[in-house]
Amino acid sequence: MGARPSTQHNGRMTSAATPPAPTVVRLGTRASLLAMTQSRLVARALEEAHAAAHPSGPALRVELVEISTLGDRSSAPLEQLGGTGVFVTAVRAAVLGGRCDVAVHSLKDLPTGAAVGLAPPVVPPRADPRDALCARDGLDLASLPAGAVVGTGAPRRRAALLAARPDLEVVGLRGNVDSRLARVGADLDAVILAVAGLARIDRLDAATSLLDPAEFPPAPGQGALAVEVLASLDSASPLAGALAAIDHAPTRLAVLAERAVLARLEAGCSAPVGAIGRVEGGRLTLTASAFAADGATWVDAHGSIEVSDGEGLGDPAAGADRAVVSDDDAALALGTRLADELLAGGARELAAPS
Repeated sequence: MGARPSTQHNGRMTSAATPPAPTVVRLGTRASLLAMTQSRLVARALEEAHAAAHPSGPALRVELVEISTLGDRSSAPLEQLGGTGVFVTAVRAAVLGGRCDVAVHSLKDLPTGAAVGLAPPVVPPRADPRDALCARDGLDLASLPAGAVVGTGAPRRRAALLAARPDLEVVGLRGNVDSRLARVGADLDAVILAVAGLARIDRLDAATSLLDPAEFPPAPGQGALAVEVLASLDSASPLAGALAAIDHAPTRLAVLAERAVLARLEAGCSAPVGAIGRVEGGRLTLTASAFAADGATWVDAHGSIEVSDGEGLGDPAAGADRAVVSDDDAALALGTRLADELLAGGARELAAPS
């Protein structure tokens, strides 16, 4: 067997074939099947983005670190655990405390307020934001029998179900995707789950109907992922470069607008809220809805704005002194405007006791 090629530098022999050591990034994630699957998708995207930008340099290797959260440890309804944030706090703490370099969340789980010490989330391309009905015997929403029992843990889904089918019995539901699906045909006639989650773990075959977002508006940010790092991350680091490469502007603008609706309504009412944004043909279109808890009444708002290719919005004919508004700021303003329309239309009263 021939000798391995080597070269000499400053009197020392080194192997010409030895690759440079990779840059290791620790990615914090919940330990559920869905969370781990989503985190692996992001890990692979980061590694591939870095490799494409630096084909001959040191590799970027992302290692997953499992984090236990309050939402995973307790089977209590999310409202009793504090609602939004129960799946997020421990993972964020791992980044802020130095245990991890980056965190991945389902974006709909993030509180709407800024996280002190963390940069605004990077948002990869979004998966299908719709909800799915997973019913026994291949039934869809219209063909479920009167009095059918449907499980969901989300007040928004409960309200939308009752708005479409007030004759249904809707019961609370917690647990992972498999445990929820196992109850279909046992003690439940159907469950409602996110299409994106089912698709990511190869269980989309369990869906018997994909629900029209015009009638069954998704949660703000549903189907999207949020990737968070320290605000102090070096912008010249390999991780920062890879993050910039996976950020998807159309998804980011859509979810910024959706979450702006939620942020304004959280301060103005507690009604279940759905919102769906989409960037297409140079326009960001947003639809938002707020429901009474029993689904008996609801209010909708619609709007759209022109979006640029990252150069900001503004009318040059209006004069040089007019400030150019960034697409992100314009998306936030659209969401806030639609939330104000919902409040003016009675959203605050929807949550009031009768």
